This record gives sequence, C-alpha cells and structure tokens, in this order.
Amino acid sequence: MISSRNEVTEMIVAAKVANGIKWADVATRVGCSKEWTTAACLGQMTLDGQQAKTVGEVFDLPEEAIRWLQVVPGKGSLPAAVPTDPLIYRLYEIVSVYGSTIKELIHEEFGDGIMSAIDFSMDIQREPDPKGDRVKLVLSGKFLPYKTY
Repeated sequence: MISSRNEVTEMIVAAKVANGIKWADVATRVGCSKEWTTAACLGQMTLDGQQAKTVGEVFDLPEEAIRWLQVVPGKGSLPAAVPTDPLIYRLYEIVSVYGSTIKELIHEEFGDGIMSAIDFSMDIQREPDPKGDRVKLVLSGKFLPYKTY
C-alpha cells in the first residue's frame, strides 16, 4: 500500500535510474514540455488520467501509484528555507542578489503586481560557449496586477 505521493516520486526516480530513462523522452510520451513533465513526475503537478496512465507505463508503476499521480499535491519541494543542494542554492542566491532588481524592473514595466507561478512556463536549454557551456533558463509568468477595491 502506497501512503504518500512522495513514495510515488521515489518509485519514479528509481525506475528512471534503473532503466536510463530521460525526462525529455517521458515528456514526448506525455505530450507536455520536459519542464512541466519533470515537475509532475517529481510530485509538484497534478496529472490527468491519460497523463498518469502514460507515466505509469513509462515507469512500470502499479495502478495505485497511477491514482496518486492524479491527486493534487502539496506544492514546494524544498525541505528547508535555505536550500542546501548546491544547484538549488545558486537559484536561491540569484533571487537573493537580484530579487530586488527583478522586482523593481517588473514594477517599472508593468506596475504594482506579481509574476504568476501558476500561469507559468519555463524552458531550460544548453547554450554552447567556447569558455564552457552555459545554462539558459527562461521563466515566463503572467503578470497579475494588484487590484483596487
């Protein structure tokens, strides 16, 4: 018996490693971006019935796990306020150093509001560079203005 969505995530990651599965290949089968599909497989998004069935087939999951993939998860995958994983910490560091600049420039361009993480997309690409390849991370969220009432 599976008692949490985290158990399903562990099953997925174990099968991915054991079988050499690539997230981009899973995304192609699911029919969504590799970024969204990876987030879903890691427990941050809800899959619909067909998507969950496809993920179940890719990772050879039991029927109970497929049902768990369709449960709305608790969002937020970081176990601590300040992340300790070096790669995730660098993203935290970017927001710590440049967050006020990003906020200022968004407000100057759009006004008082926020960038949605719900109406949101992300693209991660390798950018070749003679001095060492670079990570190109593009975040795109709908602007949501604060309203007056």
